[in-house]
Amino acid sequence: MRPPYTTYVPQTTGEINDLIGSMMLDSPTFVDKLGDFPDRNINTVFVALKEGLKNVRKKLGEDAYLRAVEMADQMRVHFEADPEDKTDDTLAGRDLILALEDILRASNDRKRKSA
Repeated sequence: MRPPYTTYVPQTTGEINDLIGSMMLDSPTFVDKLGDFPDRNINTVFVALKEGLKNVRKKLGEDAYLRAVEMADQMRVHFEADPEDKTDDTLAGRDLILALEDILRASNDRKRKSA
């Protein structure tokens, strides 16, 4: 018997990058095709993303954090509109993932320059 799926919430921008990398591959439904995580779905993935963003809010800065949350919300709308990956909504959601990567990268770059 398998233990219940527990959503891992990212603690750092690097972990959020890992999450959104997997989101790119598993979109639009985020269901684990191998069956290792049968309870993973669009709800659990977006809870993890948004809670992870809260964890790095201070590092991102308020403006970047608010943009990132808005992007996450828009991403979800696009993926929910195209669960069979047959329209441009999934592509639009993936474009937002790339834009979110840019926000995270900019945050990391600012940190390096100030160090």
